[in-house]
Amino acid sequence: MALTTLDPNTALLVVDLQKGLVGSPFTHPIRDIVDRARALIDAFRKHGLPVVLINVAGGAPGRTEQPRRHSGVFPEGFTDFIPELDQQPDDIVVTKQTWGAFASTDLEDRLKAAGVTQVVVLGVATGTGVEATARQAYERGFNVTLAIDAMTDMRPEAQDYSIKNVFPRLGETGTGQEIIDLLQTRGA
Repeated sequence: MALTTLDPNTALLVVDLQKGLVGSPFTHPIRDIVDRARALIDAFRKHGLPVVLINVAGGAPGRTEQPRRHSGVFPEGFTDFIPELDQQPDDIVVTKQTWGAFASTDLEDRLKAAGVTQVVVLGVATGTGVEATARQAYERGFNVTLAIDAMTDMRPEAQDYSIKNVFPRLGETGTGQEIIDLLQTRGA
């Protein structure tokens, strides 16, 4: 589905752009992803819309066939947001312990209390944190938009599968610039 509209009260969800993860070997250059994320953050702030900065500080319990990338105690500064996000006092900050930002957090309550009906999701990794957060937002009744050029994954096949097969079933997709253009044309 092509990008058509943004609700009057749309929040930007920035997933896992934190110091402990941005050095990973991503499919797309992280610098480009950060630049597009920052442009969206600036646009949302300019229009007085909520910006949600999400970091991960744990993992869901249970056995997995594949080894976990991060387990045990995280190194100092692992969960710190990268400085390029320019965290502001009005930003909503959510620390998650699982892939998705809505599981075991108060994010849904905070967004609904603020009257948010739609979320724009971006960040890393496309096939885990971004996809899980988008799925959970959709399941909770939010309209979902995915900024597909402001996300990346370490696995090209996961990136491609999420963008081509999963995201169109969860909401609308578009580029960061298309989202910024919609913000400007709706007069927010």
